[in-house]
This record gives sequence, C-alpha cells and structure tokens, in this order.
Amino acid sequence: MEVIYQYAWLIPVLPLLGAMLVGLGLLSLNQVTNSLRKLNASLIISLMGAAMGLSFALLWSQIQGHPSYTRTLEWAAAGNFHLTMGYTIDHLAALMLVIVTTVAFLVMVYTDGYMAHDPGYVRFYAYLSLFGSSMLGLVVSPNLVQVYIFWELVGMCSYLLVGFWYDRKAAADACQKAFVTNRVGDFGLLLGILGLFWATGSFDFDVMGIRLGELVQNGSLSNLLAILFAILVFLGPVAKSAQFPLHVWLPDAMEGPTPISALIHAATMVAAGVFLVARMYPVFEHVPAAMNVIAYTGAFTAFLGATIAITQNDIKKGLAYSTISQLGYMVMAMGVGAYTAGLFHLMTHAYFKAMLFLGSGSVIHGMEGVVGHDPALAQDVRLMGGLRKYMPVTAITFLIGCLAIAGVPPFAGFWSKDEILGAAFNANPLLWFVGWLTAGITAFYMFRMYLTTFEGKFRGNQTDKWEKLKSPIGMALVAGFDTKRAFGPGAMTTGELEDSSKHQHDNHGHDAHGHGHSEYPHESPWTMTLPLVVLAFPSMLIGLLGTPFANYFEEFIYSPNETLEEVVEKAASFNPTEFYIMAGSSVGISLIGITLALLTYSWAKINPVEIAAKVKPLYELSLNKWYFDDIYHRVFVLGLRRLARQVMEVDFRVVDGAVNLTGFFTLVSGEGLKYLENGRAQFYALIVFGAVLGLVIVFGVT
Repeated sequence: MEVIYQYAWLIPVLPLLGAMLVGLGLLSLNQVTNSLRKLNASLIISLMGAAMGLSFALLWSQIQGHPSYTRTLEWAAAGNFHLTMGYTIDHLAALMLVIVTTVAFLVMVYTDGYMAHDPGYVRFYAYLSLFGSSMLGLVVSPNLVQVYIFWELVGMCSYLLVGFWYDRKAAADACQKAFVTNRVGDFGLLLGILGLFWATGSFDFDVMGIRLGELVQNGSLSNLLAILFAILVFLGPVAKSAQFPLHVWLPDAMEGPTPISALIHAATMVAAGVFLVARMYPVFEHVPAAMNVIAYTGAFTAFLGATIAITQNDIKKGLAYSTISQLGYMVMAMGVGAYTAGLFHLMTHAYFKAMLFLGSGSVIHGMEGVVGHDPALAQDVRLMGGLRKYMPVTAITFLIGCLAIAGVPPFAGFWSKDEILGAAFNANPLLWFVGWLTAGITAFYMFRMYLTTFEGKFRGNQTDKWEKLKSPIGMALVAGFDTKRAFGPGAMTTGELEDSSKHQHDNHGHDAHGHGHSEYPHESPWTMTLPLVVLAFPSMLIGLLGTPFANYFEEFIYSPNETLEEVVEKAASFNPTEFYIMAGSSVGISLIGITLALLTYSWAKINPVEIAAKVKPLYELSLNKWYFDDIYHRVFVLGLRRLARQVMEVDFRVVDGAVNLTGFFTLVSGEGLKYLENGRAQFYALIVFGAVLGLVIVFGVT
C-alpha cells in the first residue's frame, strides 16, 4: 500500500495534464482541436477517472488503518524560515478526494450530452479539468500557504466557468461579481495567514493550533489578537462557501452552464470553505469567541438562504439559495464543535445537490425545445408542470434529491442534518431552533419546486397563457387559483422577465443545445440521465454510514482534539430516547413543510396569493433577497463610483492644478527674465547702478 501513497501526487496532476494538453491544443491548433471534440472529452474524462480510481484506493487504505502519509520538499528558505510544499493523505483528505473526483467525473460525463451543440465544448472540458485539479490540489495541501495557492486557482477557475458565455452581459457581470466578492474574503484570509505566522512562526495546521493555544494560555498573545486572526482566516470560507454577508455571488453564478453549477455547489468551490474550516479546526478550537462567530454566521445564513428560496421561480436560483442554506448548516456544525456532523453533511449534500443541479439541467435541456433559449422561460417553473410524464428518470431522481435535502428518513440528508441539529441543541437551543425552523422551510420550498415542475399539467406549450403565468399572479394560477391580485409567492422582481428577454441568444448562449421547436419536452440522452441514476444511490444510501447507533463515519472522521477511543466511548453512550425525540422533531417539521407544499401547489387548498397578501412585507423581503443586492449596489457600487469621481475631481483640480500652476509660473518668469538677458554690458551696468542706488536710498532713509 505504501506504493500508492508515493504516487498520490498524480491525483491533482492527472486532471491538470488533461487541461494543459487540451489548452495547448486550443492555443496552437484551435480548429483541429475543436474538431476532435469526442477525443478531447474522452481524454479528460479518462484522466479524471484514473484520479478517481486512485482516490478510492487511498480511501480504502485509510479505512484499513494505514497511518497518515505526508511527503514534502523544501520550496524556499531564508535564514530560519523554511517553506515546504508537498502533499498529505489522511482520513479527511482521502474522503474529500473521493467526493471531488466522483462528482467531477459524473459531471464530465453529463457535460458530453448537455454541451453537445455548444461551440465551446472543448474549452469547457479544459476548464472543468483545471477546476477539478485545483480543488484536488487544495485537498492534499499540507500547509496553509499551499492551500492559499490552490484556493486562488479555484477562484480563478470559477471566474472562467461562471463567465463561460462571456458574450452575454449577465454572465460577464456574474463572474466579475463572484471574483470581486471572493477577493474580499481572500484578502481577509491572507491577513489571517500572515497574522498566525507572525504569532506562531508556522504554516502547518497542527503546529499553529498547538502554539496558538499555548500563547493564549500563558498570556504571550492577547485573546483579542487571537480572535482577530481566527476571524480573518474565517473570512476566506465566508466568501468561498457563500456565507453572510458575502453570499451574494453564488445565485448569480447560475449564469454559467448547469454542469459547472453542479460542480461548484456540490464538491469544489463552496466545499473548499467548509474544508478549510475543518483543516483550521486546531486553530479555531482554541478561540471560543471565533467558534461562536462561526456558529451564528452559519445559522443565520441557513435561515437567510431558505427564506429567499421560497420565492424563487428560476429552478437554478432556487437550488442556489438552497446551497447557501445547506452550507450554513455545515458552518454552524463546525462552530458548535460538531466536526464530524459538518463533514458528514458536506459528503451527503455533495451527492444529492449534484443530482439536483444536474436534474435541473436535464429539465432545462428538455424545456428549451418548447420555449426556446431564453433562460427566463426555460428555467421558469411556472411554465413547466407535468414533466414527470415526459422525463420520468429526471423526475424520479429529482424527487429523491428533494426527499434527501428535506431530511426524510432513510435518505442521506436526514442522518447528517439530524446529527447537526442534535449537536446544536446541546450547544445552544437558539441555534437548534433556527436550524429546526430552516429544515421545515427547506422541505416546503423543495417540494414547491418539485410539484410545480413535475406534477400537474404541462404549461410550457400554452403560449396564450404565458403572459398570465409570467405575471406576478403566476404561482396562484399554477396552484389552481384564478385571481386578479397583483402579487403572489414566487413572482420575479419587476422587469426581470423583460430584462432577460432582451438577452435572447443563439445556440451558443445560455444553456443552449440547438434543439428544434416541439410541443412537449423530452427526456435527456443517456449521458445525462446515467449520472443522475448513479448519484441517486448515494443520495439514498450513503447516510446509513453515519447512523447514531452505528456511526462508521464518525469512527473514520473525527475531531483532531479527539482520539478513536473517545469516539468509541461516546458512541457506546448512545441514548435512543434522545435520538427519537430529536429525529422526530426534525422529521415532523419537514413533513409539515411538505404537507403545506402539497396543500398549496398540488391539492389547491391554500391560495398562495392570499397568503402573500397577508404577509406582504415579509413576502417583499424574500422576493427582494432581503435587499442585500440593492444595499450592496448602492453602498459599494454606486458609492465607490461617487468616491472615484470625487478623487478624479481632486486629481484634476488640486494635483493637476498645482502642476499646471508650477508650469505656468515657470513659463511667465522665463518669459520675463529673457528680456533681462540681452548680452549687452551697458545694460548690465545700468542694472547694477540702479540696484546700488536703490540700496543707498533705502539705507539712507532708514
């Protein structure tokens, strides 16, 4: 088994090799490379498949008890400073390698069908491979400096992929928004890294944790500085994992093709933030105030994302806010000390969220043949309905994903979410209540999405009713109520459809597949449905690895401050009564949410417009995404533009004015003095005589 570890460096290198080969081909022989579409895709998929096979071998070796393996080489040295680079394989790294490679591999297979008619097909595969390589490199990094290098590479790849259709203004704006927002968090992370190195003299995770704990305990480092450094480091995960207040970029990232939405939301970029919190856990656990900040940030983000998702009509944006909410659960778990529960939910969420996003892509793929390539139409759930009849595989797998994320047993999401809620209750009942309430909201909006998309009658071919469906009362009509009210749950913001209709595009635009027009949607090709079916199995079964009465996951992944003996001892003290009470409460609130969705959008017993009328301020708050985008636009975008204009005025009037005045004074003085320099001795003698006479007069008077 030792031989496998010596070649573990190939895991991030293989996808990188694929990206380099295809990228060089695109740069040097563009037409030839683009013509060999299937060959390039096969190469990249095969290399990721090889990385996946090696990842599974390493995970199996770690399960069998092989000790952690670290291999480093000295990268730079100056005096007592030594910086090493290399890779480390431990339980956490082995698990993350399997999650990233499996999801990336399935997304790449799915991409062949989804992007089949896109002229950027080969370029997209090159970006995907580079993205996967960057995340894999981050996972195996043995120190914080190497993590930061791959952290920035992950951000760069997300910029390229979110803005893949860069000729569309919405996509160009979205990738810039993601880039700038993440720069804020990354700057905080960089400051935190430098601060921790100044305090501890190391970039190694365990060494930093031990030394920081000693410094705080003996008073060599003030507790305030330790809190500051920890929170600055946490700013990096806040941006990458879309936590409040840097969450605003993630929904806009839906402007990229759906395969990259699945990869970002499931196993790469957003997972990087939670992974870094786990890696930095030895540091955070010595700073209780920072742990509280992490816990409350996660809890608020979970609630925030869920409340906004209720009013989303765009199927991808609904899932995006769902991701923000679920990431909040993971961060909250880390903050309350539930290290295992947070990573367990990271794993389960990776599979069912990847399946949900790929399922949404399958829906869009089928809808475009009916409504065209306008994303406002192809992704609007109000124009769907009854798709289960036409897309049975997509519908069944999407339903499995909804059950998993809603926390219905025995699906995967139930076990991980219940473990988080149990830990939150023991730590702080207020955090538990927020998480518990969010679970009910999650169940409601996910089944709202499923019912409006896959059940009822198909509405996409009823062109005569499109204007009514697209109006603010659209969700009431979908629910079976014919009303004239001016608003209803799920209406898009005023002008959104009109704005998006201005950006209709050809077959290389947003999620375009080159379909001809048809009256009804169709099931996607096997390259798209096969990954859905494969992902359905872990979405249903993988949660059984972490049941509280036989928690194999916790015996494999546990907090750095615990030992295996302590974990086993804690598992032996399992209280079934406590579990049934906590599980019953979480399942109960989820069933209430599902029932309300059925009553509203399937059985037509509750009119959503009437509900919205009674809670109009709350409805407007959700519809406008808590006004965060508006506030940020006015304060930061418009405010910085105004500041830039003022700076420009100061530069023009003061700085340039001073320079221009100096030049003018030099010009005038030169023009005047040139008449005194005429080269005649008599004139100079006259000047001297005049000066002397003037001095005599002055001194004579005085």
